[in-house]
Amino acid sequence: MNPIVVIPARMASTRLPGKPLADINGKPMILHMLDRGRQAGIGPVAVASGDPEIAAVVRAAGGRVVLTDPALPSGSDRVHAALAELDPDRRHDVVVNLQGDFPTLDPAGLRLVITPLANPSVDIGTLVVPIGDEAEAATESFVKAACAFGPDEAVAPALYFSRLPIPWGPGPRWHHVGIYAWRRAALDRFVALPPSPLERRESLEQLRALEHGMRIACARMEHGPFGVDTPEDLERARAWLARR
Repeated sequence: MNPIVVIPARMASTRLPGKPLADINGKPMILHMLDRGRQAGIGPVAVASGDPEIAAVVRAAGGRVVLTDPALPSGSDRVHAALAELDPDRRHDVVVNLQGDFPTLDPAGLRLVITPLANPSVDIGTLVVPIGDEAEAATESFVKAACAFGPDEAVAPALYFSRLPIPWGPGPRWHHVGIYAWRRAALDRFVALPPSPLERRESLEQLRALEHGMRIACARMEHGPFGVDTPEDLERARAWLARR
C-alpha cells in the first residue's frame, strides 16, 4: 500500500463555529491535526478545505493544502476533490480521511486504520474502541459499530452502524471512531453514488457504502481520541494536551 493522508476541514460548524482555527495551547487545531498525520509516518499529509482562512494558516505553517469547492456536501467529497490535485497520476492507492477535530489522536491509531486493507476483499478500513457503559451506549452522538472480534482478532467486518446501542444481547459493544482508510477505487465509487435510504435515516454516510455492497472492516483500539464538537470539548482538549 502507498497511502496519502488528507484532512478535510471547514469553518462552518453548528456547535463550534471556526473549529479548525480554534486555539489549543497556542496552535490552531488544524495544525495539531497536521502534526498527528505527520507523526503517524504512513505517507504525505495535506488539508482539503473550501475556506481561504484555513488554507492561509496551513500554508503559513509550511503545510500543503488544496482549496476545494465550498459547496461540496461532505468531508469525503472534499478529500476526493483534493486528490485530483494532490495525486493526479494516482500513485497513492490508499487515502486516509483524517477528521480535523481529533487533536488527542494517538498517531499509532492512524497507522492502525490501514491494517484492515491487508485483506484484499476489504474496501474501507476504520477504527473502533470499546464502549465503557450503558450511558455511552445510549448516547446518540456516539456511533456504534456492529462488529465482533474473535479471541485473537484485531480486525472484524462491520455489518452495520447505528446511533442506537447495537448489537443486542450480552457482550462487548464498539464505539466507531470516524477515521477511514479508503482504497482509491472505493472512494471514487462512493462519491459518485447518491445518498442512500439508511444513510439519510441514520445520518451516517458510511451506510451508503454498506448499502451498495462495499466491505468495511474495523481495527480495534483500547482507547480512542475524543472529537472536539463543543466549547466544552475544546477546553477538555486543551487540558488533555497541556498534561502531555
